[in-house]
Amino acid sequence: MSAKLNLNFYKGTDYYSDGEVEDDLLEIVKKTKDYSDVLFNDNRWPVLYHLSPIRQNIINWYPFKKKSSILEIGGGCGAITGALCQSVNEVKVIELSKRRSVINYERHKGYENLEIIVGNLNDIKFNKKFDYITLIGVLEYAGSFTDTSEPYKDFLKNIKKYLKPSGKLIIAIENRYGLKYFAGAKEDHTGKEFDGITGYQGNNKVRTFGKKELENLLEESGYRGQEFYYPHPDYKMPIEIYSQNFLPDVTSSLVPAPNFDSERYELFNETEAWKGIIENHQYEFFANSFLVVCGE
Repeated sequence: MSAKLNLNFYKGTDYYSDGEVEDDLLEIVKKTKDYSDVLFNDNRWPVLYHLSPIRQNIINWYPFKKKSSILEIGGGCGAITGALCQSVNEVKVIELSKRRSVINYERHKGYENLEIIVGNLNDIKFNKKFDYITLIGVLEYAGSFTDTSEPYKDFLKNIKKYLKPSGKLIIAIENRYGLKYFAGAKEDHTGKEFDGITGYQGNNKVRTFGKKELENLLEESGYRGQEFYYPHPDYKMPIEIYSQNFLPDVTSSLVPAPNFDSERYELFNETEAWKGIIENHQYEFFANSFLVVCGE
């Protein structure tokens, strides 16, 4: 027995890609399960992003119920999938890209509790509900693949029907007011300086949210119970995760957030700036990323 790769809902087009590097990623995962040498010798951002074990830090601490099920929406090349397979009884992954799904399958085909479904969630129907649904770096793209007047709210409402009454939705997303953006980092999705801070002018396809915006969006979409966590320096490469009940203090030495995929400005010393922000109890507003666990 092995994992399943389901192509029944694939329409023949991959709508996004990192390009030819994905062919290299496929060959890498076919040849080895230890990516240490690859990560040491290959400085391409997609290689680091998809293969670094640090990616799993966003979720591998969470106390999942053992005999439970997870729907991972937007599994990509499988950076998180393996950690999920080790945590619960059943994992179903939905991913728009066939090429990324094949990479994910080759990485994790030894897991009998895994099914990877290639296609758009809007085209797929499940005859069951899940204990957990994850959106790791996915919600910000709802404007691109949900064609309604309120795509972010409608997307969240749509997936709620697949969540058990006691289930949890787990979201990881950047904060549009993250300190790194004030300090000169480019907006992660558009590549423009200060783009989120100034409201994504002329762009309705991708966006992130401030804390209050995200709280309101989730509540209006039916997720009234919310626990906020704060991955640092961000959710993509987290080395620390703070909670609402355990925030950094002025003795914390918070490292600056790198831009691995491009050069960035360094307009001020972020580590020093954090100290004043923390003294003024504003860490949660300026945190670079959010991890939200929500339900009823």
